[in-house]
Amino acid sequence: MQIAQNTVVTMTYTLTDDKGQVLDQADATQPFAYLHGASNIIPGLETQLEGKQANDSMKVTVAPAEAYGEYDERMTQQVPRSMFEGVPEEQIVAGAAFHAQTGAGNQTIRIAAVDNDTVTIDANHPLAGVTLTFDVSIISVRAASEEEVAHGHAHGEGGHHHH
Repeated sequence: MQIAQNTVVTMTYTLTDDKGQVLDQADATQPFAYLHGASNIIPGLETQLEGKQANDSMKVTVAPAEAYGEYDERMTQQVPRSMFEGVPEEQIVAGAAFHAQTGAGNQTIRIAAVDNDTVTIDANHPLAGVTLTFDVSIISVRAASEEEVAHGHAHGEGGHHHH
């Protein structure tokens, strides 16, 4: 069966950035499963997997525009350190992430830099502006169940579990 709209794809992958650093992986002991066509994975990877089938392996390079978007300087902001009142000092460090209520809803914000009175926060996705390479091996492709299509994600091994 070929990968198409409303198929469940189970695969292994290694994700690397443009420097070859491994960012994420799913191996045969814990494969990744997703519902194709439901925007469960980044668009650039989903497009490249269309029409492939079990036992296909490939390397897919995805530009930022088809992944997590270009890095947007306008999504960084300097705020007074006093906004972090009540937060333990050791948590106010570059690289720390926190959830914030914004005009766009609940977002994960990272601290980019800290100085005496100012904290620079960054609302870009950590992989914004990064060209990604996926080394993918497709294990299986099957038709999605009606429930999976209705829920918008794969169920079972490697997919979503309802408790």
